[in-house]
Amino acid sequence: MGRYVFKLPDVGEGTAEAEIVAWHVKVGDEVHEDQNMVDVMTDKATVEMTSPVTGKIIALHGEPGQMAPVGSPLVELEVEGAGNVKGNGHTAPAPAPKKAEAPQPAPKKEPAKEQTRPPAAVQEPARPSFVARAEGDKPLASPAVRQRALDRGVDLRLVAGTGPGGRITHEDLDTYIALGGRVAKSGGGSSYAKREGVDEVKVIGLRRRIAESMQNAKRRIPHFAYVEEIDMTELEDLRAHLNKTKRAEQPKLNVLPFLMRALVKVLPAYPQINARFDDEAGVVHRHAAVHIGIATQTANGLIVPVVRHAEARDVWDSAVEVARVSAAARENKASRDELTGSTITITSLGALGGVATTPVINYPEVGIIGPNAIIERPVVRNGQIVVRKMMNLSSSFDHRVVDGYDAAEFIQKIKALLEHPATLFMD
Repeated sequence: MGRYVFKLPDVGEGTAEAEIVAWHVKVGDEVHEDQNMVDVMTDKATVEMTSPVTGKIIALHGEPGQMAPVGSPLVELEVEGAGNVKGNGHTAPAPAPKKAEAPQPAPKKEPAKEQTRPPAAVQEPARPSFVARAEGDKPLASPAVRQRALDRGVDLRLVAGTGPGGRITHEDLDTYIALGGRVAKSGGGSSYAKREGVDEVKVIGLRRRIAESMQNAKRRIPHFAYVEEIDMTELEDLRAHLNKTKRAEQPKLNVLPFLMRALVKVLPAYPQINARFDDEAGVVHRHAAVHIGIATQTANGLIVPVVRHAEARDVWDSAVEVARVSAAARENKASRDELTGSTITITSLGALGGVATTPVINYPEVGIIGPNAIIERPVVRNGQIVVRKMMNLSSSFDHRVVDGYDAAEFIQKIKALLEHPATLFMD
């Protein structure tokens, strides 16, 4: 038997180091060639590091959140033959990394090729016995497992851990959820029982990048917010009619394509808003093209894919492209070009839009628009109280580049277009 040392390869673009985001293997695991062992994140992308050999894991180097220099050992494997440490004394070439723009979702252990068991979706999950923990002890789990548990409202103290030292794996969480949470609880089952303990979740990977981006935007950009109320009744009637009469191959329309259409009609008169500000060079880059960022919530955090050349798209094409780039972001399949270069961003919480928001500008852009929830409420029209479908449109601007008067006028023109939707389609 020999030993193979897998070192962090040069992933290109001048990268000198990468952050370890998530391990998909542990010491003692048998891995196969091309199996993903670890995700690392550079300044450009998240990269899957796959094994170039078949063997047994005998050592892992580094913890999630740590930086690893290019050329440093990541994984040591026991392999058939001489390996690349004992025997031939040279390091085998690193495998070509697989790029993705965001950390991968919950990892799933790859079955060996000779296994013939049916897919997990049709198996009855095994019932693990609950691993008793002393009061105050926190369950062991990776940040990715903790985030999935938080998203699903699962108390990890109730989940059996089958990993080393009782560590909770993604498979353990899947089993617990599949069983409807029917894993024995320690210390009684009252819903009024006291809860103790504090989970410490290290901020790493994409979540760290998001935190740094938000901090950078708020530190560098003097934001000012503007909120306007818009009567969406006529537009909602038009939207309902278009959805009812659309062709089978056309997508269902929501509010975003209409808001995008309003933006591209108004922005030419306000070039300082469709811009990116290089504050280090002191240069504002005003763009003729309108590349709209669509803030998208994913399992890994907030990502902003881009609809390019929105000015050249009608509402149907805009809807198709929003759906496409948003799906690519959620599935971690978006390319670098699909995640960069936006000139203005739309952020929407959909039905959770609330009354108003103060969105954070997507640096180095200078403006961001946030539609809030559409709500039926009484308003006064021509001296009469009537029920209308109303929506607040929230926005934030970089006060170094955009004056308050111009921002208010810009939003008022968007309001006029949305309240009279026929004008959206007039040249």
